[in-house]
Amino acid sequence: MSESIQTPSSSDPQEDADVKLTAAQKARVERNRQRALLLRQSRLAKKPYSSSESKQKVTRTVDTGAGFFLEEEDEEETRSKKTEVKHPLGPVLETATDALVCEDCGKEFMDSWLLTTYIVNVCDVCKEDTEKHALVTKSEVKDTYLLKDADLEVREPPLKFIIRKNPRNPRWGDMKLYYGPQVYDRAMEVWGSEEGLEKAHDERSSKREKTKRKKFDKKVKELRLAVRSSLVKVNSGPHEHEYGPESYDEESDTYSVSCDCGHVRTYEKM
Repeated sequence: MSESIQTPSSSDPQEDADVKLTAAQKARVERNRQRALLLRQSRLAKKPYSSSESKQKVTRTVDTGAGFFLEEEDEEETRSKKTEVKHPLGPVLETATDALVCEDCGKEFMDSWLLTTYIVNVCDVCKEDTEKHALVTKSEVKDTYLLKDADLEVREPPLKFIIRKNPRNPRWGDMKLYYGPQVYDRAMEVWGSEEGLEKAHDERSSKREKTKRKKFDKKVKELRLAVRSSLVKVNSGPHEHEYGPESYDEESDTYSVSCDCGHVRTYEKM
């Protein structure tokens, strides 16, 4: 006796439709779906949202190139913002040969920190010589080279500087750092020579000594006046007699006491 096996038929009409579609038809359906999505996106881009409406998200289909697509959602406000990238301005190069040749080693270089900051044609390798390319603070500039603010900022060309936090204490305020060789050249321009700078130092030292001497003499004078005033008795009221030891007079049988002011008091004892 033979048994017949019957294959159950699918009850879902959607599955029957999928089975009947060929590969070409499925590809055409997928292309139509992608075209509809692109058309929808173009319509949304032509009609931006009003300010009163809440932020909405737009679906964007991205072809990964690996056989499938990804959908990303971007906010309109994020898409409308443009990120502005700012870069520091580079130095102005007068000539291609002089500006890019190091003054110390003579080698060519594309850019350097001293060139960008102080317009000095020195490469970053030679910059490491801190004695030759030292940076000095504004207080050191005034004490060592006796330069004023007008010599640094008003006299042409104004000296360039950078601002740094005080390494000793950040609460003391920022420091202005000048390029040492440029400060030296400016001092020679102001004082004429190193001998002129030394002479200015000597004159300033003598003035300081005179000022200290005047302050010292004034304090000594004030001290002397204070000592003298303490020795002088000030009569601030009626005089009170201060009598010395009493003396006895046998002829008159009386006793007497006298005060420094000349007053004499005579009395008898019972």
